[in-house]
Amino acid sequence: MATITKKKLINEISRRRRLHPNEVRLVVQSFLDCMTEYLSDGDRLEFRDFGVFEVVKRKQKIGRNPKNAAISIVIPERLAVKFTPGKKMKNLVERGKSEAQSGQPVFG
Repeated sequence: MATITKKKLINEISRRRRLHPNEVRLVVQSFLDCMTEYLSDGDRLEFRDFGVFEVVKRKQKIGRNPKNAAISIVIPERLAVKFTPGKKMKNLVERGKSEAQSGQPVFG
């Protein structure tokens, strides 16, 4: 498994769609900026077949200091982004890479 960076993603989309990387970079960055803005406002983002991003409240909990397990640490409640994969993505991930490499767009 590899780590896919934003740059690698932009280059791959650029290659597949025969678009200039700068055009793709603008679209990808705008998409990420919009997602961040909506999530910071507490909105829920739903992409059919892909998944759902939503802000959830994580409860306060007691943790342990890894260097000294005898000392407990209070981890305060906080907001976090949760991703729930859609049915199509879930199935593709479970089946593995072989079926997802058809060269055709998987979503939409």
